[in-house]
Amino acid sequence: MDHLPTPCPGPMVPDVTGAGDFDAAYRQAATGRVVFVAIEQQGKWWTVKADTLTAGPGHVVGSQARLAAQNAFARLVRAGEVRGDAYAGPVYYVLHGVPSQDRARELAAALHAALYGDPGPLARAVPGIP
Repeated sequence: MDHLPTPCPGPMVPDVTGAGDFDAAYRQAATGRVVFVAIEQQGKWWTVKADTLTAGPGHVVGSQARLAAQNAFARLVRAGEVRGDAYAGPVYYVLHGVPSQDRARELAAALHAALYGDPGPLARAVPGIP
């Protein structure tokens, strides 16, 4: 598995659906000291996962980015686009029930950018968040 750029563009977000894929991608992120991001198919739905622990203790998610993620997740839940058990940090982020792989990749890439301090892609992916 190649090292991913930070932030990771949607087409490069790893799909960790297969057995052992999650562990391999998580280990790679930890080895590279980058924020883990991935998508996973669960039945007909997709899940977006991100974890900042893999980036190491020097990586800090700023309050603006954290708030943008929380607002985006709440908006997605209210709109019925994802399940209500979305979890927005401060370390681990997950969205269950994303309707398509393309949308999961878009949200994962946008979240990854926000976790690196650029909430712009998240604001474009989920219009209406501050």
